[in-house]
Amino acid sequence: MAGTGKPAPRQPGNPAQRPTPPARPAGSAPAPLRKPPQVLMIKKEDEAAPETPLAPTASGPAGAPAAASGPVAPAPVAAPVRSPSAAADDDDRFDLAGIEGLTMADLLGPAPDRRGGSARSAGRAPAVEAAPGEPSRQARTVDDFDFDEEAFLAALDENAPVGTTGEVVQGVVIGMESDGVYVDIGGKAPGFMPKSECGLGVITNLKERFPKGLPIEVLVTREQNADGMVTISARALALRQSWEKVRQLEKEGKVVQVKVNGFNRGGVTCDLEGLRGFIPRSQLNEGENHEALVGQTLGVAFLEVNAETRKLVLSEKRAVTAARFATLEVGQLVEGQVVSIKPYGFFVDLGGVSGLLHQSSITGGALRDLREAFQQGEHLKALITAVDPARGRIALNTALLEGPPGELLIAKDTVMAEAEDRAHRARSLLRQQEQDAG
Repeated sequence: MAGTGKPAPRQPGNPAQRPTPPARPAGSAPAPLRKPPQVLMIKKEDEAAPETPLAPTASGPAGAPAAASGPVAPAPVAAPVRSPSAAADDDDRFDLAGIEGLTMADLLGPAPDRRGGSARSAGRAPAVEAAPGEPSRQARTVDDFDFDEEAFLAALDENAPVGTTGEVVQGVVIGMESDGVYVDIGGKAPGFMPKSECGLGVITNLKERFPKGLPIEVLVTREQNADGMVTISARALALRQSWEKVRQLEKEGKVVQVKVNGFNRGGVTCDLEGLRGFIPRSQLNEGENHEALVGQTLGVAFLEVNAETRKLVLSEKRAVTAARFATLEVGQLVEGQVVSIKPYGFFVDLGGVSGLLHQSSITGGALRDLREAFQQGEHLKALITAVDPARGRIALNTALLEGPPGELLIAKDTVMAEAEDRAHRARSLLRQQEQDAG
């Protein structure tokens, strides 16, 4: 209301009620302009920068005074004028002549290839931009450098570790210490063999046993350490070879001679190929007085050979059987006595060993009862068709001595009397069967 002295309330959004900026006195100097930041603009020579239209100033066109009721637009900022000396300093500092005429895309490099990466990932070397007037050059890649595959593989072989655990290697003695011997095995460092691993038994003089230059064969027991040295052993290799030899002797059913060097409550001990063997009292011919056997030499056969558990069990009694097996071979005609009749055949005593005459090998005729052929305690002649010393088995055959099938059932005495002559023909038949099977 008029006369109250209170100003009328301002209505938002009404331009007529907005405050009018105070007018600048005539003749006063304009306010100083803020200096904008310096910006280096790079553009191609053939592209002209678009002209920026001048916005109307606050005073209006042709210097007309601004309307009091409208907003004042900011005046355009003119680009600063650079002196020629400043331009020369930039050229010297940034080498602008080398990048003159380049766009931002040129500076950033080639765009990635849609089919599989950039030109570098596609296997092409990007071209390097040369200075104006110079020919462009191709950047070198890894493929441009020389690579010798044979030299690379040879270098790998030279630096490959020598000797893996359990491997047998050849070496030459090159030196020794009080606690062991150094052996050159072809690695970047020599192999070391501790004194306790220099061989079976006790070695008192290492220098005499392993002179320099002595070629030896050793077993790698530990692979190389950080210094490239491996641990080797002649003893471990000798033990491995001894177990292999003993297993072969067992397989062949051989009888070996051993010397008793100790005893305990259960039996006696001996040495065989550097291995400690044990003979139980039950497997000794004089088990009641086994202490008196120390120092004696016995003929023994094998009961158990186990390298993993280091068990070597021998038997003097089985040596008799093994000795008998050594005299037997396939195709040999033997004579024995029936000691047992089983549903599947006869057991025949051949003088210390027992052979089996299976029911399928008695005759070629029809056999209703085993006793139709032989009786217990009866003597007979038969051919050996198989020998297995390791398992203690001998296979016998009387059907091969027959002429016509079933002859043994009707003329047993004739077959037994002519067994020697008939055995020659039977051996030829066995050889033919072996050849056909082989």
